Amino acid sequence: MSKTIEVSGAYDGKLKRFYGSGELGDGGQDENQSPLFKLKDGAVLKNVVLGSRAADGIHCTGSCTLQNVWWEDVGEDAASFKGKSSSSVYIVYGGGARKASDKVFQFNGAGKLVISKFQVADFGKLVRSCGNCSTQYQRTIIVNDVDVTAPGEQLIGINSNYGDTAALRGIRIHGDSGRKITPCVRYEGNDQGREPKTLGGGPDGVHCRYTHADITFK
Repeated sequence: MSKTIEVSGAYDGKLKRFYGSGELGDGGQDENQSPLFKLKDGAVLKNVVLGSRAADGIHCTGSCTLQNVWWEDVGEDAASFKGKSSSSVYIVYGGGARKASDKVFQFNGAGKLVISKFQVADFGKLVRSCGNCSTQYQRTIIVNDVDVTAPGEQLIGINSNYGDTAALRGIRIHGDSGRKITPCVRYEGNDQGREPKTLGGGPDGVHCRYTHADITFK
């Protein structure tokens, strides 16, 4: 496909494979690529497979639901959440992603992201709250009942200075006997485009909300 599909309401891909060509980029890490799917506020996208050349994946402009969506080879990002309202809710239920050299989910907007019954493998970060967007928000992230397969760097990156929170429950990490994958990392974000400062990782009961019992290394 050479043009972005815009979705309002519900779109059932019936597990067909979609991949970009031409103006949709080469599936690399170049910024400002267009998405394969652009979802309007309240849209539902389900039963879709994004194949290799996935461009910038999926953009949610407001609340959205991604149900049983699979990324075979993540491009720039698998999905970006861009709603501007604190009441926006982004739901990722089922599905999975692999081969993300950097981020799987990019959280640029406001509101709450809930990921459950998801699978991720061979990735940099599962979710990153934007560290240097020109407009910043307080963001809430909930990850529950997820299988993670190494290699990977970190599950969640949040900006504690903007009041972000991340709650993790029922996380199963496979193939990481050295426990190199960090479940939650706190950053000092900014709105100046600078590289954010890393503040630390691990549970703190305030921003990174989980206990070691919530993370199982298989």
